[in-house]
Amino acid sequence: MSVTLDLSRMAPSSSKEGAAAAKPLINLSGLTRPQMVAALTESGVVEHGKAKMRATQIFRWVHHRGVTDFAQMSDVAKETRARLAEQFTVARPEVVERQVSKDGTRKWLIRMAPGIEVETVYIPSVGRSGALCVSSQVGCTLNCSFCHTGTQALVRNLTAAEIVAQVQIAKDDLAEWPSDKEDRLLSNIVFMGMGEPLYNLGQVADAIEIISDNEGIAISRRRITVSTSGVVPQLDALGEKTQAMLAISLHATNDPLRDVLVPLNKKYPLDQLMAGIRAYPGISNARRVTFEYVMLKGVNDSPDEARALVKLIKGIPAKVNLIPFNPWPGSDYQCSDWTAIETFAAILNRAGYSSPIRTPRGRDILAACGQLKSESEKVRASAMRKLSMAAMAGVLDDEDEAAA
Repeated sequence: MSVTLDLSRMAPSSSKEGAAAAKPLINLSGLTRPQMVAALTESGVVEHGKAKMRATQIFRWVHHRGVTDFAQMSDVAKETRARLAEQFTVARPEVVERQVSKDGTRKWLIRMAPGIEVETVYIPSVGRSGALCVSSQVGCTLNCSFCHTGTQALVRNLTAAEIVAQVQIAKDDLAEWPSDKEDRLLSNIVFMGMGEPLYNLGQVADAIEIISDNEGIAISRRRITVSTSGVVPQLDALGEKTQAMLAISLHATNDPLRDVLVPLNKKYPLDQLMAGIRAYPGISNARRVTFEYVMLKGVNDSPDEARALVKLIKGIPAKVNLIPFNPWPGSDYQCSDWTAIETFAAILNRAGYSSPIRTPRGRDILAACGQLKSESEKVRASAMRKLSMAAMAGVLDDEDEAAA
């Protein structure tokens, strides 16, 4: 069961009796419907025979209508609502800062707990209508040499409730309630923010089940993409548990270079990674793998590298997202010249692989790939650790067509 603390609702007490009475509230926003049934029953608030019905009511209020207070649940008895509020919460975390780019990109700085903040980015005109880039961890352990986020130490995993809260906050700001609203702006979810999702697969899988549930937010699993740097032993479990679309943070076609760019490669080299990808559950022309490839000048952007990439992914239903590098202070890399990027893409296209060049978004609010760490640290001094995410708009248009 996913549990998170809502410290704002725990009254401080200096006495042992008061401390014992202050129990953490279970955040129902982070529970799947079966988990919610179990929590309601175990709490004694709802009798066993009515728990499934009550869980469905609450789930719809929280994830379909977007309510944040049990008092708003009008079809639940007042006495039951009061008892629910004593043991549970459906409140949002605090939005510390909100920014909107001139290109429509939106960024929120969200405080999950004292000293724990993450940034979430909405990117319009990606996928069917717009994508939300969410984080799965606070900090990161991977230390990819080109990634600004990789310079931050891992603090902890995010709970399912904290992952789902990023989606809820975006829906609040976009006025996307109820969830079946026509022409909604948020159509895709990408786990391409801070952290390695496969190192927090349990919470990620629960969050995906909640987000994709047709009684709630109802975003199709085919419009949910999970990006990994290549935790090979977890690939099969990801596919089986989530049925999410797979994206691979690749960036190199040989082990010596990838060992430098993506150090995780030393543990799971390319031969193991490619074998794991080929065995990914559900992979097909309708469920292509996305390979993410950041373009680094003089490092991985030559025509020979493009041809090597074609050879590496041969036979895999795939698409390659070419990502112009966003320089950051202290980085050893530069972005490839535009001519080099176009030449690279042309070689992939001739081999039959779609290779869109991703236009950087939200640079004026530091929401582009790899930029989300810097200014919050310089301007704000409110938290023990300043956190960020690298927003990458890797949603595939052909996946949306398949999901339609």
